Amino acid sequence: METEFDVDEIDVADFDWLTLDADEEVMWADTPHPYSLVPVLVVGIPLSLFLVGIPILVAGYLSFKNTNYVVTSDALYKKTGVLSRNVQRIEFDKVQDTSYSQSFLGAQFGYGAVNISTAGGSGIEMSFDSVADPQTLQTLVNERIKRRGERTADASGKAAILDDILTELRAIRAAVEGDSVGSRAGDDDTLQETADDVTETVSPSTESAADDDAEKNDFDFDASVTDGR
Repeated sequence: METEFDVDEIDVADFDWLTLDADEEVMWADTPHPYSLVPVLVVGIPLSLFLVGIPILVAGYLSFKNTNYVVTSDALYKKTGVLSRNVQRIEFDKVQDTSYSQSFLGAQFGYGAVNISTAGGSGIEMSFDSVADPQTLQTLVNERIKRRGERTADASGKAAILDDILTELRAIRAAVEGDSVGSRAGDDDTLQETADDVTETVSPSTESAADDDAEKNDFDFDASVTDGR
C-alpha cells in the first residue's frame, strides 16, 4: 500500500524555483519542522543580551524560511540558500540507499533527518534535515524507488523481447534469401543441362552430315577414275 500525504494543500506556485517535467507530479513538499528552531532559540535568546545572539537568531530563522524539500513522482529536490539559491535534484533510479535519524529533541517533537545515498556516490548525497515524521517520509521515498525500478525492469523486458523478435526476423530473412539463391543456382544448372542435351543432339547430326559428304566425295572420286579408264 502506497504511503499517502495530503497533496491538496501543496501549491506548486509557491515553489518558483521548482521546474517539473510534463508528466511529473508533486507527492510531498515541506519545510523544516518549526520545533527545529528550539536549539537556535535556546542559544540565541540568552546571547542576544550581549548582541551576539541576534545574528544567530536571524540566521537560524532565514535558513528555516528558505529551505524547502520536495518529493515528486520522478525525483527528490532540496532548495537552500538565503542570499543565493542552491537547488539539488536526485532521480529515484540513482538512489541506492535511504536512512533516517532523530536527535533527542527530534524524537521528542517528532522531527528528524532523512538521508539519501546514490550509486557511485561517496556517503550521503542529500539530506532532508528536520522534517516532520521522517520514518513516513523514508517509506514514501522507498516506495517511489521501488515503483521506478519496476518500470525500468518492464522497459528492459520489452526491449529484450523486441531484440528477440528482430533476431528471428533477421534469421527468417537470411533463410529466404538463401532459398532464393539456391533456386537461382538450380535454374542455372537446369539451363546448363538443357544446353548440354541440345549440344549432344546436334553433334550426331553434324557427324552424320560429315560422313555423307565423305562418302559422296569417295563416290565422285571412284566415278572420275572409272571415266578415265
